[in-house]
Amino acid sequence: MADTTHLSDDEQLLAKLGYKQELNRSWSGFSNFAISFSIISILAGCFTTFGQAWNNGGPIAISWGWPIISTFILIIGFTMSELVSAYPTSGGIYWWASKMGGPAAGFFTGWLNLIGLLAVTASVAYGCATFSDLTLSTLSSSWADGYSLTRVFIIFLVILAIAAVLNIFSGHLMAVLNNVSVWWHVAGASIVILVLAFIPKTHQALSFVFGERINNSGYDGGASASPTYWFLVLPLGFLLTQYTITGFDASAHLSEETTAASEGAAKGIWRSIFYSAIGGWVLLLAFLFAVQDPAAVTKGGGGVDLIFGQALPQGWHVLVLFISAAGQFFCTIACLTSASRMTFAFSRDGAIPGSRGLSKVSASRVPANAVVFVAVIGAIITLPSLIEVDINGAPVPVAFYAVTSVAVIGLYLAFAIPIFLRWKMGDSFQPGSWTLGSKYKWMNLVAVAEIAIISIYFILPFTPAAIPWNDDFSWKFVNYAPILTIGTLILLVLWWQISAKRWFTGPKHTIDEEVVKAFDD
Repeated sequence: MADTTHLSDDEQLLAKLGYKQELNRSWSGFSNFAISFSIISILAGCFTTFGQAWNNGGPIAISWGWPIISTFILIIGFTMSELVSAYPTSGGIYWWASKMGGPAAGFFTGWLNLIGLLAVTASVAYGCATFSDLTLSTLSSSWADGYSLTRVFIIFLVILAIAAVLNIFSGHLMAVLNNVSVWWHVAGASIVILVLAFIPKTHQALSFVFGERINNSGYDGGASASPTYWFLVLPLGFLLTQYTITGFDASAHLSEETTAASEGAAKGIWRSIFYSAIGGWVLLLAFLFAVQDPAAVTKGGGGVDLIFGQALPQGWHVLVLFISAAGQFFCTIACLTSASRMTFAFSRDGAIPGSRGLSKVSASRVPANAVVFVAVIGAIITLPSLIEVDINGAPVPVAFYAVTSVAVIGLYLAFAIPIFLRWKMGDSFQPGSWTLGSKYKWMNLVAVAEIAIISIYFILPFTPAAIPWNDDFSWKFVNYAPILTIGTLILLVLWWQISAKRWFTGPKHTIDEEVVKAFDD
């Protein structure tokens, strides 16, 4: 029998799951929470996708939509916390699916998760580029006059490159940066809220913040009381919440680098959601109360910077934008870390073309090739953002919203598969140290239902001009989320049927089989 007494508790649990300790386990439970909190980043999503909610629903999509959707996301988080406690591996989501549903479930879950992580990394980096450019434009009129989508894209590429270099340098550095990121988000969001509470000359009434409806989508002639508004336009606005509070699976992907991972990673998931939901809601309410001219915000495309421009003098305006842009940079770094660990784990099991190279670990015990891969793919899928799009005469970043939709659909569908499989296993599931008890019976079903509904909504056209049979149809308006996600899934089905099912057997053990068997004796 193999001797396992020399292994730490974390290494023993990892060995039981079939893996040897390759990554540097230097992350604390707080650092594990910090990376999910940083990726959720209320300084990113609340700023960059605010316009989606403003145009599709208006203030009620934000003031009411955020807490309602956040509650459902927290339920999803609880179900995932139970899973990561039982299976704390870098493969995370797809490993759970493979364990409970077999190779096919693991294969498709892994690819959905990877697609989502690639998209969320790209979208956050692009949002960071946009707000970095806005910050400089607010400081300098000459810089503002030279605005172009090409310039923003170049800034985006620079941000991706810097984030990649930092990730390649050291895994421990990432843990430190994520710890700093938590306090930046807490202090930064607090400063923004205080600035918007005390600096603007006037504030909106409660009736506006919690009752105003806006339909700037182009649907139904702008009506805000019709069935189209309530059942199509308003739900599209929920992309703000669903996109912002995502990426918390990072706690799972970094579990092989976290001490006491069975407990720490589980708490990292649900706590990052809970605290982000509260902080994000207060921040968004501060935005809404600070609005000076709602019609001008709508005419300008609904972007949150329009509110800052109305409500704040230049100095305060620059400060708010800088706080957000820096928070988004921290978020980009964290997203790249999480996506590279998923790429490393999935390629370790041979599921990605070029797996041999992508599964290599550098001398500093970082999957450097996987980091570069994520950055390059992120740049490629964001190329459509170079095309300018106006809806109702206002500039709207349709390509950016499409990438965010891809992120939401890919990630949440990947979550849904193991969540459903765990429900299906019932009491035969062996939980870890953190468990839902019998509450899994309803929580898992609610989680899967919510994911199914939002996935349908976020592949719908954002505007009538994106519908092929519409007289004003143009490809530049198209939400390419369904093209990218459904198209990729079709290719994956073909690949699975023709080839992959013959060689992909799920997670491969990287440790001596005798060690794995020793835990079963």
